[in-house]
Amino acid sequence: MMEQEESQPLLPHSRRTTSSPPPRITIHAGMGVAKVVKMVAKNYCKKCCSVETLKERVPITNWLPKYNLNTLQCDLVAGLTVALTVIPQGLAYAKIARLPTQYGLYSAFMGCFVYCFLGTAKDITLGPTAIMSLMTAAFAYSPVENDPTYAIVLCLLCGCVQLLMGLLNLGILVNFISYPVINAFTSAAAITIGFGQVKGLLGLTDIPRDFPHMVYQTFKKIPETKVWDMTMGLICLVLLFLLKRMRAIQWNDPPDGSPPNWCVKICRYIVWLTGTAANAIIVITASGVVAILRSQNIDDAISITGDIEPGLPPFRAPSFSVQNGNETISAGTILSSIGAGIGIVPLLGLVELIAIGKAFARQNNYKIYPNQELISIGIANIISSFMSSYPVTGSFSRTAVNSQSGVKTPASGLVTGAVVLLALQFLTPLFFFIPKAALSAVIISAVIQMVDYKIVKKLWKSNKIDLIPLFVTFIASLGVGIEYGILIGIGVDLLSLLYPIARPNIKITDKGIVVLKMEQGVRFPAVDFLQSTVTDAATVQGDKLRSVVMDCSYITATDYSSVQGIIELIAEFKRKGARIVFACLCTKVLERLQEREIPDLLVSSTVEEGFKLLQDEINPEFDDLGKSGETTVVVPVDYSGIRL
Repeated sequence: MMEQEESQPLLPHSRRTTSSPPPRITIHAGMGVAKVVKMVAKNYCKKCCSVETLKERVPITNWLPKYNLNTLQCDLVAGLTVALTVIPQGLAYAKIARLPTQYGLYSAFMGCFVYCFLGTAKDITLGPTAIMSLMTAAFAYSPVENDPTYAIVLCLLCGCVQLLMGLLNLGILVNFISYPVINAFTSAAAITIGFGQVKGLLGLTDIPRDFPHMVYQTFKKIPETKVWDMTMGLICLVLLFLLKRMRAIQWNDPPDGSPPNWCVKICRYIVWLTGTAANAIIVITASGVVAILRSQNIDDAISITGDIEPGLPPFRAPSFSVQNGNETISAGTILSSIGAGIGIVPLLGLVELIAIGKAFARQNNYKIYPNQELISIGIANIISSFMSSYPVTGSFSRTAVNSQSGVKTPASGLVTGAVVLLALQFLTPLFFFIPKAALSAVIISAVIQMVDYKIVKKLWKSNKIDLIPLFVTFIASLGVGIEYGILIGIGVDLLSLLYPIARPNIKITDKGIVVLKMEQGVRFPAVDFLQSTVTDAATVQGDKLRSVVMDCSYITATDYSSVQGIIELIAEFKRKGARIVFACLCTKVLERLQEREIPDLLVSSTVEEGFKLLQDEINPEFDDLGKSGETTVVVPVDYSGIRL
């Protein structure tokens, strides 16, 4: 590949760390409610209209003033290269979404334009992806053949949900989906999508979409394979594999030797560009073969894409109704049919975008901001829905191509989008000859790299527990559908996260007086477990209890339920003639307990002092102490040295 200038990329987004804090509002006791509301609203509007907020919400204002001719050259090359990839992919992904082929291109340009202004990553390119296409087919399939209404409505709703999440700073939600769950979901989706294209590769028809039945019916119908389609598909697969390897060639020039001359550089660039544009080369070549066969009156040998509606999509608001014969499907019916997709699809779009963005941000030394990414993808989906698009997000394969092409800023998306618009306007008649087998080969070649089997070995060495959500997500995604598999995986992952909270590790030491040390805090799910563990450890015979010292070094916070559980524990010990001392409480927790005025609360600053406090247990005066009406015994200690 031609050498690019070694310079730092123009980072599309950066937070100002030296900006002054927002002005503080002073509220006096005599101020009326209306005046307070007016001051708060004025301060909020002033903050929203500041230059700092503008640069945060419109990241193009950060890098556009630094734009130069060299950056334009890099972005132009990257944008053209990505366009050569997205056009055949868009046509192919529309098949997965069960939409007419042109809708893959309708979804491929507006996201590029919007992300140029609002995105925070220089490498990401928005558009149709395999997973979003599969989700569209799962949640937004219209009962009317070739009708895009459901998919367009889903795109609008997806954008609204993502925009709202971004404005509410809910990008943190992506942190609750672990890498094993994302990895298993991605691998299962790749297998589902890839195997679903076997029918196109073999020329089969009437294959169901749910994975178990798809596998069964595909093998059952293998005798119906069309030889010409199979030949075309297999040749395209092999050529795609070989061509894409050309993109990864490393030219190991000797470090002490002279640099290669311009002729060698051009040849290397041609080799790299051939590998990068492999999808377009294969689709164009296969279409040429079909055109030659048809010129020789061989019309039905290879299944082709057929007529594609020419021209640009009209700019209009999504329709919330569709005519099915004499019946009108209302907005309520459409929304109920989409159902859980209103929440699942936006979340998966966010996960895919952030996962890709973080990977390339680490690789190229810049930072992305999830909340701003949510805003950008949300607005992109909303505007795209007015251009007859189905939901879009970041594409891993095209983002990789964009990065490897030497992109400097998100402006490359303008070039990509413009090329797609030109293709829609002028090249759609040529798409008629594209073989379905070639598009299936493009999809299989794109998704096969998403299957990551090496993670099993890594998790086995590092943390075997993470294999549970990995396998559960993978099996559930293949068995019941990937739209539900991801939810099941997240649920299992959250259970594994919450289990240590509900069942905290408690170390028990018996030194004549039982000492229990909790190795983490106490929250409401752990109250019953704590009570039963302490009672069991203190029980000697029958219902008789021994006194206990609780080492609370790691308890830094409590909630209402945990305090209530402590009160019940103290009462039970008192009723059975024993005592419980809470040692090493931090100041915050101690104040919380004292606010409740708990009868017979005993605390000490150390475990040793707790032992001393309980030494009078053998003294007969202990019985009198329990009957004396005293409510709280606190050892006078200095809490300044307690670890908070």
